[in-house]
Amino acid sequence: MAELATAIAARPPAAALLDKKMHKSHAMISGAVVLIALVVGVWFIATHISQDFSGVALGSAWPYVLLIVALLIALGFEFVNGFHDTANAVATVIYTHSLEPNIAVVWSGMCNLAGVLTSSGTVAFTVITLLPVELILQVSSGAGFAMVFALLIAAIIWNLSTWWFGLPASSSHTMVGSIIGVGLANQLMNAHSGTSGVDWEQATKVFKVLLISPIVGFGAAALLFLLAKATIKYPGLYEAPKGSTPPPWPIRALLVLTCTGVSFFHGSNDGQKGMGLIMLILIGTVPTAYALNHAVSKSDVQQFIAASDNAGKVLDKHVDKAGLLGADARTTVTDYIRTKQLQPDTMLALRELVEDLSHEVAFYKEFKAVPANQQTNVRNDMYVASEAIRLMQKNHNPAFTAQENAVLTLYKSKVDKATKFIPTWVKVAVALALGMGTMVGWKRIVVTVGEKIGKEHLTYAQGATAELVAMATIFAADNFGLPVSTTHVLSSGVAGTMAANRSGLQMSTLRNIAAAWVFTLPVAALLSGSLFWLFRHFA
Repeated sequence: MAELATAIAARPPAAALLDKKMHKSHAMISGAVVLIALVVGVWFIATHISQDFSGVALGSAWPYVLLIVALLIALGFEFVNGFHDTANAVATVIYTHSLEPNIAVVWSGMCNLAGVLTSSGTVAFTVITLLPVELILQVSSGAGFAMVFALLIAAIIWNLSTWWFGLPASSSHTMVGSIIGVGLANQLMNAHSGTSGVDWEQATKVFKVLLISPIVGFGAAALLFLLAKATIKYPGLYEAPKGSTPPPWPIRALLVLTCTGVSFFHGSNDGQKGMGLIMLILIGTVPTAYALNHAVSKSDVQQFIAASDNAGKVLDKHVDKAGLLGADARTTVTDYIRTKQLQPDTMLALRELVEDLSHEVAFYKEFKAVPANQQTNVRNDMYVASEAIRLMQKNHNPAFTAQENAVLTLYKSKVDKATKFIPTWVKVAVALALGMGTMVGWKRIVVTVGEKIGKEHLTYAQGATAELVAMATIFAADNFGLPVSTTHVLSSGVAGTMAANRSGLQMSTLRNIAAAWVFTLPVAALLSGSLFWLFRHFA
């Protein structure tokens, strides 16, 4: 017991470590880098927004007021995400003295920025599919804005609350919980109209990833740490820092590399969560500019028309001859997406939707040539057709042949290119918000990860293995288009290395982290559902 007390007392005090003044030259260089990134980023965003709006008739100012407010809230979520989640990436380099705190935070922020800018957008649209299909199609209505405002404000409130208490809660969990709250509230408020709520099939897939990731983080980090001890015979790697002396350069390089990787992949995964919502905001307020991808070339449009013709022929083979086309093909296909039940007229309606889209696009020759008052309708038809094909292929109902699946997959990819896109300026805006957030409020979470999980000081090997596992897990999730919690993976990885090293765990901290993990989904859902109900009475 006396040895444990001595070990804890030997740790450098958090205040002295985190408040260490940066060398004047370092401060000037870091400040210059941040300022240049901010100025260039704001200039880039302003220039591209101006170009996008150049052919748009402004009309009433009210939609643009809503646009500005919604964008500020969405970027506010990413800013909070930055100082809440990204602090995990810098905890190990700070507590092993590999980098000075301020340099570590600036470097992590820049790596987050790079990760966001190179992200594919797949995670962004995976998150969007959790939302009720009616609200996605009616995003320009009061219900659409109520949805976006409710889930973003709820996520910000919960993230700020857990940050205040220094708890490494998950922004991914928070966002999913907020989406579930909006979906449930939407269903309860329209119980007699057949309105859909949460897409539980998609939500369950996300749940599994968020549930398994901490277990993977704990187990993989523990195994990797034990493997390193058995194979890498470098005693200095398994020591705790002595005073404020930086580690030998090979160890320092390893820790900086892992910090870089976690920060980059955090940006590429977490940064996408806000992108999808920002795109819904833009589609709802300025459909003329953002409902369809105007960057698609004429050659791509011709490929879309050819793929549409082939997809129509495949669907025609599976049309139920007893089915009668209803009044509106999109409504019929939307009902299928909502219920997942194939009706006699579903395939007929989907075929009509695909053929009508092909004729309309062929008539205008370019997506940007579609009249302003038709852009939203074309985009919604495309979205519904793509989602219906995705569900049919996933559920194998109807049973398409391998060749038919290939034709439909190609068609879906052409549709998605037209509707599931993220302008570069949106990526830059999210990157700046995430990066700036990283540089502001990181201390509370860093103290928890660095000092309050284990009973002994973090060793170099423990910091490196925890971050390697976090980096690999986030990278894998990003490639599968799934949201994952950087917070849970890294904090559980640190705990796994402490357990493997028999360093002891501070159970009070782990209980608090577990409590935040358990309560995040229901509390975020309750907050967003309540806010959605409130906003719907004014919208």
